[in-house]
Amino acid sequence: MQNKGLVKFFAILFALVSIYQLSFTFVANKVKDDAKTFAGGNPEKEIKYLDSIGKEKVFLDFFTYDEVKDKQINKGLDLEGGINVTLQISVKDVLKQLSNNSKNPVFNKALEDATRNQRGNQSYFDAFFEAFDAIKGSTKLASPDIFANRNLQGEIDFNMTDEQVKKVLAKKVDESVESAFGVLRSRIDKFGVTQPNIAKLGQTGRILIELPGAKDVDRIKKLVSSKAELEFWEAYNGMDFTNFLSAANNSLKATVKTENVQEETAKATDSISKLLTDKDSDSAVAKKGNNPLFDKLILSPGGPILGFAAPKDTAVINSYFKRPEIRSLLPADKRYVKLVWGKPVVSVDEKTKKETSRVDLYALKSNRDDIAPLSGGVIVDAMDSFDQMGKPSVEMQMNGAGAKTWEEMTGKAFSQKTCIAIALDDVVYSAPGVTSGPIAGGRSIITGNFTVAETKDLANVLRAGKLPATAEIVQSEVVGPSLGEIAIHAGLISSIVGFLLVCLWMVFYYGRAGWYANAALLLNLLFLFGVMASFGFVLTLPGIAGIVLTLGTAVDANIIIYERAKEELRDGKSLADAVVASYGWKGAMRSIIDANVTHVLTGAILYTFGTGPIKGFALTLLIGIFTSLFTSIFIARIFIDRDIAKNRSLMFATNLTKNWFTGFHFDFIGIKKFSYVFSTLVVIGSCVSFYFNGLDEGVDFVGGRTFQVKFEKPVESSKVSEELSAAFGTSVEAKVFGEDNQLKITTKYKIKEEGVEVDKEVNMKLYEGLKQYFGADMTYEKFINTFDGKKIGVLQASKVGAAISADIKTNSFWAVIGAMLVVGLYLVISFRKWQYSLGAIAAVFHDVIFVLGLYSLLYKYMPFHMEMDQHFIAAILTVIGYSMNDTVIVFDRVREFLAGNIKGSFKDVVNASINTTLSRTINTSLTMILVLLIMFVFGGDSIRGFIFAMLVGIVVGTYSSLFIATPILVDSVSKKDIEEIENRHKGQ
Repeated sequence: MQNKGLVKFFAILFALVSIYQLSFTFVANKVKDDAKTFAGGNPEKEIKYLDSIGKEKVFLDFFTYDEVKDKQINKGLDLEGGINVTLQISVKDVLKQLSNNSKNPVFNKALEDATRNQRGNQSYFDAFFEAFDAIKGSTKLASPDIFANRNLQGEIDFNMTDEQVKKVLAKKVDESVESAFGVLRSRIDKFGVTQPNIAKLGQTGRILIELPGAKDVDRIKKLVSSKAELEFWEAYNGMDFTNFLSAANNSLKATVKTENVQEETAKATDSISKLLTDKDSDSAVAKKGNNPLFDKLILSPGGPILGFAAPKDTAVINSYFKRPEIRSLLPADKRYVKLVWGKPVVSVDEKTKKETSRVDLYALKSNRDDIAPLSGGVIVDAMDSFDQMGKPSVEMQMNGAGAKTWEEMTGKAFSQKTCIAIALDDVVYSAPGVTSGPIAGGRSIITGNFTVAETKDLANVLRAGKLPATAEIVQSEVVGPSLGEIAIHAGLISSIVGFLLVCLWMVFYYGRAGWYANAALLLNLLFLFGVMASFGFVLTLPGIAGIVLTLGTAVDANIIIYERAKEELRDGKSLADAVVASYGWKGAMRSIIDANVTHVLTGAILYTFGTGPIKGFALTLLIGIFTSLFTSIFIARIFIDRDIAKNRSLMFATNLTKNWFTGFHFDFIGIKKFSYVFSTLVVIGSCVSFYFNGLDEGVDFVGGRTFQVKFEKPVESSKVSEELSAAFGTSVEAKVFGEDNQLKITTKYKIKEEGVEVDKEVNMKLYEGLKQYFGADMTYEKFINTFDGKKIGVLQASKVGAAISADIKTNSFWAVIGAMLVVGLYLVISFRKWQYSLGAIAAVFHDVIFVLGLYSLLYKYMPFHMEMDQHFIAAILTVIGYSMNDTVIVFDRVREFLAGNIKGSFKDVVNASINTTLSRTINTSLTMILVLLIMFVFGGDSIRGFIFAMLVGIVVGTYSSLFIATPILVDSVSKKDIEEIENRHKGQ
């Protein structure tokens, strides 16, 4: 090997750099362990400890903890625990704002049509223009009442075409997403979790936020999705609407069928209800069951409050107030009233200790355009504080213009004895009266029923600013820390056992050469982790699967070289000549390059189309391919060359295995009819199963919510499913997941509705439906967050919205098709004959159908989950890569033999090619199967279905390479080409 010294130099340098980069991870983990010991299990105390030493030097007297933390290998949520959400910035909101809230009927209809007709992974932006083109008639986007307005003056004028306007709007939408990204980053940075990650997902308008170690699910979701639209409104006196509410109640009696007053509302409002039970009272609360409005809204006119209701009744009450016939009952001077609910108030019954909650209804003085007199844009600073009563509050400072308007508003409220309501995202947080005249200077305070955490979050979002548009949570995942610990444990065990088994097999089969391969493998792992640490890549559970899989593929190059070296030695060459021939382009190198290029192409496709953990898997696999190529080709060669220099004997085998898998003369082509019949029956059977059984599509593909719930003792899944279906009013599926006291619960309840309140409603329904299975001390917070010592409740929760599931499904389809086409194209270029590509693609198509068919047949009966999700697609693409890899090795030998001096017919040449590469095929397949079996046994429930698909795929891929790809190659070659080949080889 030339430039051996240079290779050694780079190998040593690379190893030292890798060790240096990994040292930051070891130091950071030690500091975290110290923090956990100091905190004694208190997460908040742990975070405060880490924050307090952020600027202290903890490594080499040079690096602070914050610097060390930034350089360590980051663990994904599935290993660390925490919360992950994908937000979709509402392009509809952005377009409305750019149009200055246009009232143009064509424009607004196009907005609604786009919402209704948006297809698959089509962006809302394109859907809007498609809808507008369908109905626009003579209307132009550059109309004065649409986009040729003051907001866009100088950028859009009346003479611009729709296509020109579209380009301007595309730029503005991108700016809005960028603005939202900045606002969210500012909020997250101030939240206090360690190693937060926030990233834009291409040009989709989606933003991914990962918060490892975050624990309060509802708080996080509210923080990231809150638009933070702070508004200051003048408020009406609640007494002014008593007659209107009475008239509305009477009007509703004719069209609304009422029910008895809800028990929760009745208990929460008992004290006030007693004051309103006079038979002559217009509220008629005493006559339960006869009042559509007053059965849900308890009148409590005082100050700006009209009354209050249970949170679950607010949607119905809102629907009443939106009715045209009810709005028409408003007095003429109050027709623009804005009815807004306040922040929920929780109270505890002193006798029963049961919690109940209510929300107050406020009447705000709005206008035709529904624009507040003063907005949060004037806030220049905000901080959490405490009011004069010692209760948590938020202090704000306004700019000059805001201070002037605030002084006018407070002066007017003082003189008219009214209140000013402070609303955030259309929720009134407080509505104080003004008792000491106009407030000058622009400093104000928000008080209310706050916790300290809430005031911190509120001050945080006010400082960061409002989002330019609504941010809807279209995908989310919550992983409890206990699940992360289990995942790490399972990943470590599978990695160590897999590594040891591969090493033992290599030594058993190849003897001393096996030790050289193992040294290269160990160095490969060091390089792999070093690269991950250097570039800040995130390690996930699928990523660990990728690393373990790399163990299997990393030895493949050594196996190819060693098998070729044995052939050369059997042909009578010296060890030195055999090694040179094996490492040459005409030896193993061409096969190694072709095989690994197919792997790289499928990995790149997987990385391009995958999301979240799948990207981690693909990235780890891609890095592993390059590091394993370097170590297999160069590092093992250094040891072999040393043996040659010292005249040591090297057989690339042991006395026991030296004749294994040699001397094969099986007629693979001769039995092609049988393999064709068998594979055809498999494909037909799979298609029949697809028709009758279908596939168990996970929420990634169909949308929905899943919860992994751990109970104190085993429960009956069918009974839980029945009870939850009744509670949710729709189908809820419950299956045993892993241990018999764990269930995976799936529902599509309200999956098309967005918003934090909807998510909380689903969580609450789940809690109410399952709390009978837990002890009396299991509160909602403990259940949904799962951070108590027992580690029971919701261990993991995920949500995939309908829109994003369509994107995932489309991307998965194109990922599989794209992988086959791209690799097929590479084979055409590399082998210069389309027949090779046809054989390889046919084999891969067969493998994909086989695996899908097996999953379709077995998913109802196997003891582990066999869902079609992103992990499954990753497995399919890995199978494609492996199958192509295996096929290419055989095809390379066919090409070599056709260009060489092999005697016999074309069929004989192809059979000889398969038989001479069989030892490599069996060895590589065995190492892969060993590794995958270990992962299947020890890798954990969450990836068992994923590993099973790969395990089946490796077996089927090996079969198809031998019995499908090569026969199709033979059958697709023309008679003329065969005659030419046979004439060339005749008599040789």
